[in-house]
Amino acid sequence: MKLNTRKTAVAAFVGAALLCSPIIATAQETQETQETGAESEKEAKRDVELILVTGSFVRRSENFESPSPLAVVDSVAIDAIGAKNIADITQTLTINTGAENNPDAFTQNATAGTSNINLRGLGVASTLVLLNNKRQVVTAQPTNQGLNFVDTSSLVPMIAIDRMEVVKDGASALYGSDAVAGVVNFITKRNYDGAMITADYQDGAHGDNSEYVLQGLWGASGDNGNVMAAISFTNRSPLFIADRRLSRPQDDTSALGNPGSYFLPTGTPIIDPYGCEEFGGSERLLAPSGTAPGGLEVGFCQFDFGKFYSYVPDESRLNTYVSANYEFDNDITWSAEFGMARNRAERGGAPSFPILTSPIVPDYHPQNPFGTGVAFFGRAEGNGFAGDPANTESDTFRFSTNLQGVTDTGFWEVSYTRAVNDFMFQVPDVLNTEFQLALFGFGGSDCNPVTGTPGAGSCEFFNPFSTSYTSAPNSDYVVDSFTAKQVIDSKSDLEVIEAFTSFDVFEMGGGFAALALGLQYRDQQLSMDYDALSNQDSFTFVIGNPDIDGSQDVWAAFGELALPVNDNLDVQVALRYEDYGGTIGSTVDPKLAVSYRASDEFSLRGSISTSFRAPTVFLAQGGATTLQQLQDPVQGATAFVAVRTEGNEDLKPEESTAYNIGFSYEPFRDLSVEVDYWNFEFEDLIIQENAQAVLNADPTNTDRVIRAGDPVSGPVLQINNTYVNASSLETSGIDFVTSYKIESDAGIFTPTLNATYITKYDLSDPQAGNIDGAGRRNFNNIGTSSPELRMNLGLAWKHDVHAANIFVRYISSYDDDQNCADGTANAGGCANGFFEVDSQVTVDAQYNIDIGSLYDTEQRYVLTIGGINLFDEEPPRLFTNSGFDSKVHDPRGRQIYARLAVEF
Repeated sequence: MKLNTRKTAVAAFVGAALLCSPIIATAQETQETQETGAESEKEAKRDVELILVTGSFVRRSENFESPSPLAVVDSVAIDAIGAKNIADITQTLTINTGAENNPDAFTQNATAGTSNINLRGLGVASTLVLLNNKRQVVTAQPTNQGLNFVDTSSLVPMIAIDRMEVVKDGASALYGSDAVAGVVNFITKRNYDGAMITADYQDGAHGDNSEYVLQGLWGASGDNGNVMAAISFTNRSPLFIADRRLSRPQDDTSALGNPGSYFLPTGTPIIDPYGCEEFGGSERLLAPSGTAPGGLEVGFCQFDFGKFYSYVPDESRLNTYVSANYEFDNDITWSAEFGMARNRAERGGAPSFPILTSPIVPDYHPQNPFGTGVAFFGRAEGNGFAGDPANTESDTFRFSTNLQGVTDTGFWEVSYTRAVNDFMFQVPDVLNTEFQLALFGFGGSDCNPVTGTPGAGSCEFFNPFSTSYTSAPNSDYVVDSFTAKQVIDSKSDLEVIEAFTSFDVFEMGGGFAALALGLQYRDQQLSMDYDALSNQDSFTFVIGNPDIDGSQDVWAAFGELALPVNDNLDVQVALRYEDYGGTIGSTVDPKLAVSYRASDEFSLRGSISTSFRAPTVFLAQGGATTLQQLQDPVQGATAFVAVRTEGNEDLKPEESTAYNIGFSYEPFRDLSVEVDYWNFEFEDLIIQENAQAVLNADPTNTDRVIRAGDPVSGPVLQINNTYVNASSLETSGIDFVTSYKIESDAGIFTPTLNATYITKYDLSDPQAGNIDGAGRRNFNNIGTSSPELRMNLGLAWKHDVHAANIFVRYISSYDDDQNCADGTANAGGCANGFFEVDSQVTVDAQYNIDIGSLYDTEQRYVLTIGGINLFDEEPPRLFTNSGFDSKVHDPRGRQIYARLAVEF
């Protein structure tokens, strides 16, 4: 493939530095002429413990200062925020924005019970998630935007995590295309010897929402090896919108209800003549009451579906992890790890979905008062019926093993990883043909529409009118005949074979330069098996989809050169070649990073790299139907619409360039300040077309906008879209991290501050045009919610057996481009600007006591009590489904928790 000029220039420079033969020759000459001195220095070097730091394949000393911005969250910090799962960690990171960790039907239709990471707001598939430096499989079920991501809920039990390392700049030159926005590497405990049990209970301030987590960890070490096992079980009870209504009734109101409305042959919608409001609906008149002939009301009988849905699904999770390593006498170490996660989630849903197929109620229907055939605009069940939940079942298996050997000047490693995610999604819906037959009087599983008589014997009419609540109720027999579950049984499979070696090549002023070389083969497969009814597009709302079965294999070669030029200057040069074959082609991605210690107190760092992200199997060959709330500029109404997206095999790979400039400053002992400026610039960004933007651009396009009744002016039923290469996206900002340890007679106090300020989030959207997305929700374009400032201010205290901490978390205000400043929906423009989403400040606090040390017991007992959002701040209101921004804020309110940890 053809690379852009900037990318080629960087690659040429990096390649020359990495592969230049005079350097290797110099290394050989140095080793030949100074063999004795080199050997003695190598011996001294081996006496220092070297580790692999995320963002490098060369082992470094523990005090090595990375030239790339690296954030480390250790197990102590994880415990300090009261994290019960990985989503609790990532949700507090200021560099994470737009992650889908508060799943609901409106933002994560089919992935409830999962969680993910979205560094810099560049997409949940643009951050590479590793476990002990090895890849993890992505979920088989994609998000609403068609992105397959690593489900952090299925990664590893929290009790086994030692730390989390985050490379905050682009890392594709080292790890491949998935590392566009950076890398998050979860590293488990090593050589653990003993046993630990923890029990957590958390209770929410609203509804019956609560959560308990039971975990166990065991490890044993011998002379040559170690084995460790961990298990966790989580049970979380749901929080329904009805328990804490953040939205206005109109925000969760559908024009399609039961009681419903009917389109006359003239295209005029008429509210059910038998009644609307008396049976729980709400009238939306399109003409003054009483002006239509015969006492008919023109408009819709609306349905409030919000109370049936859940902010937090009902979840249970079982996660296990086992690792073992053994060191042979010849300095070769074998390691293996196995993980299994079983996640189940059930989210609430309305009694039935809207019926988007405009079925006909014939003139001979016994309850039809119109005397002519009419189109039904509503749903099979509405007010007075129980909700129908949607269920997800996710099973993830992962096995990884490697051999690692030590050489005189470095080490080598060969590894194999296999990971599989089986994901099943089930949701009930109405069948198109069977529902139409039931309106014609041929309802019922025993009815033969060819030989039967409408409404006679085993053939029944379905009554869509309000008389079903009184004089003419529907039987379960007829309802069951047109109701079925859509079942999507998906499987994602990852296989990785990798080999690399790292060794000293020549001596420089700051030590030995090291070269790492490696090869990698990845095979990724995705299949999505829809039920037979979905294959026939038989459902009235979720419609259906053809099956998907595709694969993608990748060959990669990579190299890294670590150059300690002198005691103050370190240079990292990396280069990676990846070949996808077919129409995607190949790419070369370089990275150059520099760290300069100007003094003992002040150091500078900088990096520049390019990235490559290929279209996935799903984006090129897949497709799905999702449910989204849209604003119709023709009718000026909000509608819950089916958005059907088809794959696009003509997609081009997306490319990006990232650079970072920062410094670390320690003016005196125990005070540290780190500042980084980062910039990511994407070209040919692969995105799902924004359905709202498609609707706004051409609301009367009958090929892409499907309407009920009049095809130009009727209510929107469906949007047809696809995946495209957007022109560009550029985002930049500043990270600020500081901490100061104060020792006193009252204990050790450590104030901290972490902040991220987004200076730019510029989008070029195929439908919406050029957008300044910083400080904006970006509902009407391809971006994600991007508050400009996130900040965490913390204070930790430790004295003897006591410890405590408090965090004040701030998220700045931002504009909601779905709604205007006066609270009305944005129907193509807002004269007075957009509605402003308020800023939010929440407070978390925790206290723990080491009871074991207090009473001098053989076992260690630690009791922790804490609270999240102590003052029960509501998430800032949005005039949208569920009433808040699930990609930014947490709807649960105050959470009080307690934890007991016992270590043997």
